[in-house]
Parts: sequence; structure tokens; C-alpha cells
Amino acid sequence: MEIGMNPISLAGAFSMTIALLLYGIGSISVLNFKMVSPGVLWFLTTGVFLNITAILLMILGFHGVPFSLHMILGLSAFLGMLVEVVFIWRAYSKYKLHARISKKLCVYTRIAIGWWIIAYITGSLLVIV
Repeated sequence: MEIGMNPISLAGAFSMTIALLLYGIGSISVLNFKMVSPGVLWFLTTGVFLNITAILLMILGFHGVPFSLHMILGLSAFLGMLVEVVFIWRAYSKYKLHARISKKLCVYTRIAIGWWIIAYITGSLLVIV
């Protein structure tokens, strides 16, 4: 009987956790300060790249049903995250340093981070169960 995850999936889970931490710091900063700084961009962008890495590692390390409810939930959460980061980069490129964030983007950020946390928790629960 095999106990635990294979090394590739484990690396993916680790990358996903670090992505959640970085993306969460960036999103919470956006929501608290309603502005974008280079630091916020770094946290959000690094979170996106680590999430991409994690998704690829989990796909490579997964040996089971090719499409699952969790996969759909996770990919939709990632797309929501990606759209948020693109909008924040657009605001920054338009208004430069300390660009103000609109109320609509703050609402979208709340939805995107919430959806992503739900996907993260469901993925964690699948590993535990």
C-alpha cells in the first residue's frame, strides 16, 4: 500500500500553497489599500506563475480520471485569478505608480480570491480523503 502523494504531485501541492500565499498577500493588499504598487504586482504575478507551475506538475503527477469536478473548479479559479491580475496590470500600466483600483475591481478581486480559496480547500480535502 502506497502512502502519500507521488513526488511530482507533492511538488505541485507545495507550489500551489506558495502561490496561494503570494496571491493572497497581493489581493489583500489591493483590497486594503485600493491601489497597485510594484510590490503588489510582484506578489500577484509570482502567484500566477507558481499556480501555472503547480497546475502543470499536478497534471503530470496525476494518474486517474483525466477530467474531474476539481479540475474544472481549479481551472476556473485560475482563470478568475488570471483575469484579475491582467486588470490590475492594465490599471498599473495606465496610471503607473500607485494606481487606484476601482470598486468593481475590488469586488472582482474578492470573488476571484474566494473562488480560488474554495478550489484550494477542495483540492486539499481530496488529498486527505
